[in-house]
Order: sequence, then C-alpha cells, then structure tokens
Amino acid sequence: MPKKMKWIAAALAVLACTAAFASGAEEKESGPVTLKIAYPVAVDAPVTDMLNDFAAAFMAENPNVTVETVYAGGYTDVKTMVQTTIDGGGEAPALAVMLATDVYDLANAQYIEPLTPFVDEMKGGKAYIKDFLPGFMANSYYMDNLWSLPFQRSAVVLYYNADLLASVGCDHAPADWNELAEVGAALTVKDGGQVTRWGIEWSSDWPYWTFQPLAVAAGQNIVGESDTAVFFDNPAVISAVQYYIDLSHKYGATPEGVQACWGTSVPNFVSGNTAMIVHSSGSLSKILSQADFKVGVSAVPGPKAGSAASVPGGGNIYMIAGMSDAEKQAAFDFAVFLTGASRAAEFSIKSGYIATSKSAAEDPAMKAYAAENPQVAQVQAALAKAGKELSLQNLGEVRTIFHSAIQSAYNGEMTPAAAMAKAQREADAALEDFR
Repeated sequence: MPKKMKWIAAALAVLACTAAFASGAEEKESGPVTLKIAYPVAVDAPVTDMLNDFAAAFMAENPNVTVETVYAGGYTDVKTMVQTTIDGGGEAPALAVMLATDVYDLANAQYIEPLTPFVDEMKGGKAYIKDFLPGFMANSYYMDNLWSLPFQRSAVVLYYNADLLASVGCDHAPADWNELAEVGAALTVKDGGQVTRWGIEWSSDWPYWTFQPLAVAAGQNIVGESDTAVFFDNPAVISAVQYYIDLSHKYGATPEGVQACWGTSVPNFVSGNTAMIVHSSGSLSKILSQADFKVGVSAVPGPKAGSAASVPGGGNIYMIAGMSDAEKQAAFDFAVFLTGASRAAEFSIKSGYIATSKSAAEDPAMKAYAAENPQVAQVQAALAKAGKELSLQNLGEVRTIFHSAIQSAYNGEMTPAAAMAKAQREADAALEDFR
C-alpha cells in the first residue's frame, strides 16, 4: 500500500477510534487495574527515584490501581520496545514517555490512543490543557486530536564556565558566533600537542537537535510549519553547517569531525576539562550539584548579537492503544497526576527539565528554587528563543537522511553545500507520498 494510502487509512482509524469512545461503544469495566509505564533514562537526572515515588503516591490515592515502572536506556529504546511488543502480539505498557516529535509516526501506525475524548470528559479539561506552555504543546496535536501530554521537556542550551570565561576577559555569555569561536579557542589548552581542555564540546552523534539552534539563529530552521516541509539546502542552513566545521578546522576550539560525546561532555564540563558545552537543559540539576565554579546558561549564539536560538526537546506521555476502557481511564488519570503542578515543579527542581506548565512555574517550591538558582531563568529565556523542533511525517526516515548528510559534512566527506543538497533531494522523495 502506498504511504499516502496508509496515512489516509490511519486517519480514518483514528476518527473511528475517537467516535467509538465518544459514543460509549464499550462498557466501562470495574475492578483492580494494573498499569505499566515505560520510561527512558536519557540524561544525568534522578528520574527513576522520582517516578517510583510518584507512582507510589498515585497508588496510595487510588488503591484499585497498580502502577509498574519499566525503564529503558533512551527514547528510541522505549519506542522500539512499544513497537516490537505490539507487532509481536505482546502486552504493551499502558503509558510510555517517548519523544514529542514521534507523534506522526506513532499515530499513523496506530500505536497510540488519542487523548481528546478523555480531556473532553475531564472536569476542567480545557483549563488543564491551556495551563501547559504553548511551546511544549506544538507537538501534541495531529489530525485535530490531542495525542500526548508534556512531561520530560527540555531545550538545547549552551553551558559555560563563567570563571574560565572571565579569565580571558569575557564576563558574559558569548554574544555571537565570532565571540563563541574566539573564546573557545582562547580556552583550549594543549600540553605537548595533546589537548587537556577543550574550549567547547558540541555533541553531534544525535546531530539534528544540537544543530538546529545554529540554523534557527542563522535565519532558517531546517523544518517548516507544515508536516511535510524541510529546508536542508537553504543557504542559511549551509552557513550554519560551515560554522560548526570552522569551530574545529579554523579555530581549533573543538574536536574535529563528528563528536560522539553526549554522555561524556557533562562530566568533562563539571570537572573543568571543557569550558563550554552544548547540551540539554535536562542536565542542569546534575551540573549545578557537581560544578565548583559559576555556571552560566544561555541560548546558542547566532551569527550576530541578538540572534541566539534554541529548540525544545524531550518526551511526552503517550497512551498506548489496545487497552480496556478501565485501563485507559486509569492510565489517563495517572498521566494527569504526573503532570500536576507540584509534581511537575518537583520534577523540574530535581532533574533540570523545564517546568511544563504555568502553574508549575508558580509553585512555591519552584519559585524558591529559581530564586536561588538564576540558571533556571536563563533556561527559560533560552526556551523563549526556541524554534520548532524537527517533527514531520515519516520522521524516522527524514531524520536518518539528515543525520547521514550532516555527519558526512562534519567528517569532511562532502562539502556542506553538497551534503545539504543531497539531504534535501532524499528528504523530498521520502515526503512525497505525504504531500
């Protein structure tokens, strides 16, 4: 079946599913319910302890519901586990925290359940949804349905060792590309030809996300507002790829080629072996608890002062398809419980992930923590400069195309212009059936 026909079939199935719920086609079941929630552990944060505590608190309030937590290595691992379990006829978890950007692929494949009917029946449902930060709701809707709730959300930020920057005469976050490169070069230290401290580490083993702020700041995001538009070969995007390469080849401020340093850049930063890193705001609490220097946080600098940018990221809570009515309702209730103001605030304080709602940001504990740690406001300021994260139809294939092309450019196998032109051609072909 052509991809467009599969997409249409998925859309009809979604509408049928929603209509069945609204009409009360199935009788609600009663009795004990057991739920499993699949959860990734993708950054340096004590998320497992928090989620276990939240589950225990929910069960104390709902003695007829048992919540079991299942942990995986990362977002991709959770998605793969859900897919393989459903495809193999096994018992999938009731809820899963997966990338917010996966909504199209998950809905089209009918792996997830629309949440719109549950919100419609929920007392105060409209106010509950309106309370979430708009930037985090952008990837929650598709085909006029709500599919997920923001929970473990983050943004790409630049962390900098303010003490080291001050030592080379920079008492602020680097204002633009030139200053970022020059400060990074000045803070790179060599001993006998060996680098003992890098000026900046910029992970590119999951490159679209950490690269996107450069493109947004340069004037052109790599993804459009529609769910089938990409701008990989735009001159501004090509200039952003070239800048990343220049940081190493021209300035010597960062390692050459693809930097597979997502898991090591935070330890390198807090130990003083790297002066600046581009990473997730989800590592904020870990960094603040371990660094013995003043930590600065900002959006990623752009080509000129005032053009700094970021993109949101992280995971949303999805309800997995195929459950009974009683299981669905209990799963939705637990998702609402997890996203409540006090728990969202606690999660943000202990992890570094961004408080996902306005009420969570106003929670007394959150306000007190932000008053003691100005980096919280710096993360929020970075989020305010965020562009849309890469999310569109056929995301898995398009993302792989982009990753392959940009890593070829980083490794010197293709010029930035040739790599992005190739990526554009292949992405357009991959999206053709959805247009």
